[in-house]
Amino acid sequence: MHSPSRRTAPRLAAALVAALVLALSRPTLAEEPDARAPRDAPLGAPPAPPESQPLPAPARQVEAGRDATPAAPPERGGATTAAPPAPAAKAATSSFVLGGYAEAAYQWNFNVPSNGITHFRGFDNRHNTLTLSNVALDAAWDHEGLIGRLALQVGHTPSTYYLSEPVAPGASATSATGPEVWKYLQQANVGYRFGVGRGLTVTAGLFLSPIGPESMAVRDNWNWSRSNLFFGLPFYHTGVRASYSLSDPWVVTLGGYNGWNSVVDNNHEKSASAEITYKRDHIAVSLLYFGGIERPQGAREGRAWRHLLDSHVTWHASPRLSLLAHANGGLEPNELGVSGWAAGAIGGRLKLLEQLFFAVRGDVFYEHVPENGAGRATPIFWPAPWVSSGTATVDLRPHERVSFRLEYRHDHAGGDMYFGGHVEGDGGATPFVMNRDSQDTLTGGATTWF
Repeated sequence: MHSPSRRTAPRLAAALVAALVLALSRPTLAEEPDARAPRDAPLGAPPAPPESQPLPAPARQVEAGRDATPAAPPERGGATTAAPPAPAAKAATSSFVLGGYAEAAYQWNFNVPSNGITHFRGFDNRHNTLTLSNVALDAAWDHEGLIGRLALQVGHTPSTYYLSEPVAPGASATSATGPEVWKYLQQANVGYRFGVGRGLTVTAGLFLSPIGPESMAVRDNWNWSRSNLFFGLPFYHTGVRASYSLSDPWVVTLGGYNGWNSVVDNNHEKSASAEITYKRDHIAVSLLYFGGIERPQGAREGRAWRHLLDSHVTWHASPRLSLLAHANGGLEPNELGVSGWAAGAIGGRLKLLEQLFFAVRGDVFYEHVPENGAGRATPIFWPAPWVSSGTATVDLRPHERVSFRLEYRHDHAGGDMYFGGHVEGDGGATPFVMNRDSQDTLTGGATTWF
């Protein structure tokens, strides 16, 4: 297998943009954007609204050669938390949902870093630059219980998305593996709904992480930028998972994966997760455990098991006000001590006018890095003991499939981990030297979807 050529990205981007233009030329109905969408819901499906709000317009779906309203998407990202149908109600028809989006932004960093980098900010990380962040094309299908998902992506975001992907050399008859091989793939999985009890769904492949409530697509988040929790914690996993509906509001999901941010594993051990979710009326709750050995083979910390607990609550207090709380923490007893962290975020979104929204978010992330006579452990997340941010976003939606956003954000850390003014280093043989403990940015962005 050959590595992607330099012409691959432009050709893929042109194809995805063409698909977006064709799809957006179709007439659509109004869509209510006041609800959060699942992290891995099909892009062609609109966000699931609170029950007190009118249902949004259906996505384009092909069923037996005609347009039809799509089935309800999973209730949130990562685990498929929508209740599988009972055996007697199992669909006998086929469906296909095609979706996609494009995201572009301009950002000004008030530190005015000479290297043009807004550091440790996930996908909005370039100062004084118009950036095509991401263009994605997403397909989901269901044929008599056989389900599948394929999401392709190209742009600035995918390269950051796969920064932690393990790199492994090849041989005379085996290709090497690393970020360049996988970065055009956001999700790829297949599964089947078994007629067991209330319905058992088993899927395998590449998934968005079930950790946290934030989504990959900007349109499904309240802010343009993602929180420090989203950026620090894993984006994706490769493995297998099974979901079972205990009752209408309760769903349990079990999973086994290679590990954190790894299509190809960097060690011999595997990771496991267990999640339970509750969704009723205007509230959705998730509690998740994720555990495994995540250090690469030969690490000084040894074969330490890492434990993670994650929980978040979304409450639609009224048709105009929604609130979110997210907490995450974990520990890893290793050869150099106990690595650990605690993080949290709170946010809210207010519908000011029919097409105008205002959202705020605050987060803080503490990390403990142990050391003893044998040395200091490698940090899991940050080069500083803590990071925090405060964000305010105005979201204007003049069309049901367009969002324009203006966002101010302040980042602060317990040490220098950002850039400002003249930055030493060249980013190649000599790494850039972090020289600021805070940064302030103003970002203007636009996203459109179908």
